[in-house]
Amino acid sequence: MRGAPRDAVVEVPVARTADVAPGTARQVVVQGAVIALSNVGGQLYAMDGVCVHRGGPLGEGDLQGKVLECPLHGWTYDVTSGQSLVNPAAKLRMYPVAVRDGEIFLDL
Repeated sequence: MRGAPRDAVVEVPVARTADVAPGTARQVVVQGAVIALSNVGGQLYAMDGVCVHRGGPLGEGDLQGKVLECPLHGWTYDVTSGQSLVNPAAKLRMYPVAVRDGEIFLDL
């Protein structure tokens, strides 16, 4: 039986665009991964949704412009790059986002 290679990218539907209004973030769990979806002026971004500081749920944080603040201890991240604004050595994984027919897809 043949299938996709182990390291193949799989495009997965994760939410509807109406679920992530401009200026907001939302947490989704996809194939066991916690992802923070953010909408910056209509552009959607996806990054690992667990804060490297103490494991806070980033998708439940406050989004101001392109900066997402962890609701637990205030660590901040640039949602366009995954870079921590508190610790230059900390960077979260980013996921490619596609939108079709009002549905958000991530490459996992």
